[in-house]
Amino acid sequence: MTSELLDRALIEEATKKSGLIWVRGPGAPAARALWHVWHEGAACVVGDGTGEQPLPGLADGAQAEVTVRSKDKGGRLISWTAQVVELPSGGEEWTAAVAELKGKRLNAPDGEAMTERWARECRVLRLEPTGATAPLPDGSLSEPPLPSPATTRRPIPAALPKLLARKKRKRS
Repeated sequence: MTSELLDRALIEEATKKSGLIWVRGPGAPAARALWHVWHEGAACVVGDGTGEQPLPGLADGAQAEVTVRSKDKGGRLISWTAQVVELPSGGEEWTAAVAELKGKRLNAPDGEAMTERWARECRVLRLEPTGATAPLPDGSLSEPPLPSPATTRRPIPAALPKLLARKKRKRS
């Protein structure tokens, strides 16, 4: 009983203090970083609407794996299993959760009107801890980055600073 209470306290404190959680829904290829708020015993997230974070694989009634990182070092603190509960738009729980989420939403494109947009276009989910925590992994679990057309910046050619300095002298 005491280990369950300690796990519950660790889940709550770590999740409250972390700005991001990594969530993996059933069938999702990898965990996804989501911003959240801790509200009334669960992590609340909003997404899947225009300009909001995607929530792949998270459906009402499903289970998800949540990994919480350390705020200061960024390393994994704890992984726990969550029951996904979708809050119906406009309900009492939805309104309370949205009030908390609204305070944490950075750079909203529509400011004060975002709650109406969330009601129309988005889903608000509660990730309720089931009490089950996963042991920390032995390995790093790092994966190579996904293929992308983006390139890494290359060093500048050695002659470029001399060419730029010559153009500045001609202007003066």
